[in-house]
Amino acid sequence: MAVRLGLGLPQHRQYDLAHDVTDVARTAERIGYDSVWVYERALVPENPTQGLYGIPGLPWPDFYKGMAHPLVTLTLAAAVTERVRLGSGILVAPLHGAFQLAKALATLDAASGGRVIAGLGPGWSTDEFAAASVTPYEERGRVLDEVIDVCRAVWGPDPVSHEGRLAKVDAAVVGPKPARPIPVLIAASGQKALTRVVDHGDGWIPVAMGAAAYADGWQRLQDIAAERGRSQPIERVPRVNALYSAKPYDGDDRQPFQGSAEQIVEDLAAHAEVGMDEVLIDLQTTPRDAQELKDVAAEVYEKARAAGL
Repeated sequence: MAVRLGLGLPQHRQYDLAHDVTDVARTAERIGYDSVWVYERALVPENPTQGLYGIPGLPWPDFYKGMAHPLVTLTLAAAVTERVRLGSGILVAPLHGAFQLAKALATLDAASGGRVIAGLGPGWSTDEFAAASVTPYEERGRVLDEVIDVCRAVWGPDPVSHEGRLAKVDAAVVGPKPARPIPVLIAASGQKALTRVVDHGDGWIPVAMGAAAYADGWQRLQDIAAERGRSQPIERVPRVNALYSAKPYDGDDRQPFQGSAEQIVEDLAAHAEVGMDEVLIDLQTTPRDAQELKDVAAEVYEKARAAGL
């Protein structure tokens, strides 16, 4: 069975949101992609309190500046498509009110006929937490756990009840309900986060991992699942941040998913050998405009299918 292929929607500032989101979403569905995806970056600080991903001294990239809101972007895509799944890969859950996030995702799923995939993560930016979260950065893991609990409650049968630190719902009717149970994918790499996937998630969305790190993470996830007695399957949807170039990258320092369409597909094949159910291919960083993004997306899709993915 072929791996499902997903495409990242245009959210970066080189794109015209009034036209390009819907254009690329329609084109992705026409090409044959199985899903379209968004991710979240709330702001870019002028004087960051930490480097990119929390790594000291690593600068934030310019393409983060002016990023479109993920749920608004996904809603635009939902309105002009019929088949593709609609994924967040990922939403920084602690930056959103738990109850309102659950209701927004349920509404989008109901309106789209059951196509939403909720990819959630705890976040890494202290600056984003200072601007948007009402909870301390240090508690982001526990906050993510409760956000998932609130979502499960709100999406479940009425009357909805929940008692927690983030929300208190006392026997209420909450609608609309999702068209079907929304799968929750969790971003994770460390041991504690992988345990969260086993305990709270339907699937795992590893972000920007090479094949070796991906294989190691999957083995650790299986070990944790066995230790904790989980029998349900764990869906695997790695997020690939591709840096496309028209010519092959021939340097010894080539990073995974950097280079030509052929090189990107070679790296996809290495992930497929480990095993994956779907892959999110985000190609939006290097194209100059939506037309180039559509052309690259079509090329990568064609070569991936020709390679048997």
